[in-house]
Amino acid sequence: MSASLELKRDVEAVQIPSGDQVHLPIGTKVIITQSLGGTYTVATDFGLARISEKDADALGIDPEASKKEEAGSSSNVPEDANDIEQAVWSQLRHVYDPEIPVNIVDLGLVYDCRVVDTESGSRKAEVKMTLTAPGCGMGPTIAADAQSRILTIEDIDDASVDVVWDPPWNQDMISIEGKMKLGML
Repeated sequence: MSASLELKRDVEAVQIPSGDQVHLPIGTKVIITQSLGGTYTVATDFGLARISEKDADALGIDPEASKKEEAGSSSNVPEDANDIEQAVWSQLRHVYDPEIPVNIVDLGLVYDCRVVDTESGSRKAEVKMTLTAPGCGMGPTIAADAQSRILTIEDIDDASVDVVWDPPWNQDMISIEGKMKLGML
């Protein structure tokens, strides 16, 4: 486990698992429990919270220096995905549930990913995903992270990420890569 550190400035965070916004004042003692996909899950005296990459300096972290994005492929990405869809899947592999050290693609949370040409000639990514539990308050935050990541792709003009519940998620949906990371194989 990491050593305790103090926040270097006030920061807005997201409480886990409720998804509520919380204010963490300067000097709050935190322990970083996970730093994946550009976000930081921290343990505080009040429970877990998630700090975004833009606020990494509050933790004393230079996000550019600490980027170690996950590379490689996933057995959960369809083999017939075209190049632009592959780019979307790749960006989705940088989105994490703040309580689980596996990205949403390898967790099996992404059910569908399409890129469509709109009538105006732009390209829109349409993603359907789920969560590991229906009551998870982090759903909107994870979906917003996914949308933000997709919108970094040069050839994508718009993106929608819808959270769906059918079919219900189960552990069999986790990719081989995810199962290995979780020690399930």
